[in-house]
Amino acid sequence: MFAAERRQLILEMVRANGAVSLRELARVVQTSEVTVRRDVRALEAEGLLDRRHGGAVLPGGLTRESGFPQKSHLATAEKTAIADLAAGLVEEGEAIVVGAGTTTQELARRLARVPGLTVVTNSLLVAQALAHANRVEVVMTGGTLRGSNYALVGSGAEQSLQGLRVSRAFLSGSGLTAERGLSTSNMLSASVDRALVQAAAEVVVLADHTKLGTDTMFQTVPTDVITRLVTDDPPLHDDRAATELQALADQGVQVAVAGPGAVSSGPGAEGNGPPGRRSRRMGQAPKDELPLPGQRRNHPPGPGGPQLRSAASLAEQQAAVANGRVADLSPRRR
Repeated sequence: MFAAERRQLILEMVRANGAVSLRELARVVQTSEVTVRRDVRALEAEGLLDRRHGGAVLPGGLTRESGFPQKSHLATAEKTAIADLAAGLVEEGEAIVVGAGTTTQELARRLARVPGLTVVTNSLLVAQALAHANRVEVVMTGGTLRGSNYALVGSGAEQSLQGLRVSRAFLSGSGLTAERGLSTSNMLSASVDRALVQAAAEVVVLADHTKLGTDTMFQTVPTDVITRLVTDDPPLHDDRAATELQALADQGVQVAVAGPGAVSSGPGAEGNGPPGRRSRRMGQAPKDELPLPGQRRNHPPGPGGPQLRSAASLAEQQAAVANGRVADLSPRRR
């Protein structure tokens, strides 16, 4: 295929999907990622698309956001590996929050097998994935439906989360950098994600390598609040993604990388994931300086929340824990 034909096909793929990884572009045009990267640079010079770590997106800078149909076709294998590894962090009987996104949707499908779990979410896709899980309690926030990602946002969603306390929050986003942390392109989504973070003792970010080094308009989780990052193994030639991972680890984020050939990760990660999905630890501070599982750096962990059926009443019944009127749902060790 001539260079002009390749670049036209690349442009058509990006226009159709909003964002496409270099790996996927190389597969479709049947050439190397090095050649595709050169083509993407040429198209960017013409103003036809923007480069991102590990991929290409439509021009639009910090404010452009792809809809669910486009995101669902981007880095699908990577998201599956990330979800497999992240699911190993969840224990029987926990109460957690799960934010909106295609990667968190993949996680929810695996959480359906965890008995006694309570999942608070503002995502219709997450709730749908868990709808037929007999032993999982699903708690929906209130709010206004945002159709592009099937998430509930706005003051109703934020108010329903006030006073809530759970063990972990699992969040995704549009970009992740060591400098700013997790970010997204939509103000309403960012605001709800911040409310989800406030409800959790530990924050776990799920982000594939195409989001590493990408910075979007609204910060949702600062780097010093992120306890763990679960990501996939970047391509060997993607030095910027590897550099970003190391920078995150240097700031105290526990980095778990899903994929073949990875080595053991941080506390509690060994043996939790399914076969063939292990994790590796990037260079970090000494072990005794790392945040403990269940703790958010600089924020002491709070009590777990009771098992409830509506987000509006969840905070009220949690307040009753101190009076002994409801059961504590902090993580139960097997």
